[in-house]
Amino acid sequence: MQQGNIVTFRENLEEAALRRAAERGGKPADGISLVWLIVRREAARDAAAEPLLSSFLHACILSHGSFEEALAFVLSKRLASPCFLATELFELFASVFARSPHIVEAAIEDVRAVYQRDPATTSYSHALLHYKGFHAVEAHRIANDLWTRGERAIASALQSRMSEVFAADIHPGARFGKGILLDHGTGVVIGETVVVGDYVSILQNVTLGGTGKEDGDRHPKISDNVLIGASARILGNIRIGRSAQVAAGSTVLREVPPRTLVAGAPAREIGAITGNPALDMDQIQADTQIEAVTSERAARRKWKGAAREPPEYLI
Repeated sequence: MQQGNIVTFRENLEEAALRRAAERGGKPADGISLVWLIVRREAARDAAAEPLLSSFLHACILSHGSFEEALAFVLSKRLASPCFLATELFELFASVFARSPHIVEAAIEDVRAVYQRDPATTSYSHALLHYKGFHAVEAHRIANDLWTRGERAIASALQSRMSEVFAADIHPGARFGKGILLDHGTGVVIGETVVVGDYVSILQNVTLGGTGKEDGDRHPKISDNVLIGASARILGNIRIGRSAQVAAGSTVLREVPPRTLVAGAPAREIGAITGNPALDMDQIQADTQIEAVTSERAARRKWKGAAREPPEYLI
């Protein structure tokens, strides 16, 4: 094997080891996030391979000393406008990250969630630079920090700009756990008193809203490891249990027990969930269970009122 190939082989092995450690949440001894080390390696590799992107990658990643600094820069550029100067937004975001380090820790888990769960995401740096669902979650974390500290005017202004840029309308009062995947992000609406647990996956066009008949605490509570399918609507102050799954297009008006699949409008319980739906992102399991239950119910309707008894398997 030639020397250049040996070096490349060793670099690939080292990066693979870093990725495995990062996926387990590991950190090197000096405290720098493994995810950040991988992001820098990916950016350097892409800058060398694609000269047209070199300046962009240096500005967004390689010129920064930390993950949070790069994230503040990327978000400030995405959200900048004639009324929101990028330099002022960068200073604001950096100050929020400095005073609230838990936001940075959650963001690391979020970018890991994107890389692990979205097959269209080819690298950590791709998620950091281009994934608007990730950007929407991190911009919301900043807005929520401002909101809870009483800085509600700037929080509301940031939320409005974020909705305009990312097409995700998330009230700054909503509370998010860590490891959140907002897949695509387009059309997502999340109300003021929503609480989203850890390691939740939410697909496009999802509404976590109120019924319009309540005030105060009026929005859904999403437990850990829940998967919410595209165009699902969950309305009212109801709880979706841990490791439950809401099928695409469902309208949920009642609480969902843990490890339960619900589907339909209004949603009904379809069956039990195995594994971790938010991490598995398995839509086929849901489709199979829904098809089986639908077929059984159709068979029951066919036999209802018949002169003879239905087969034993339908009783």
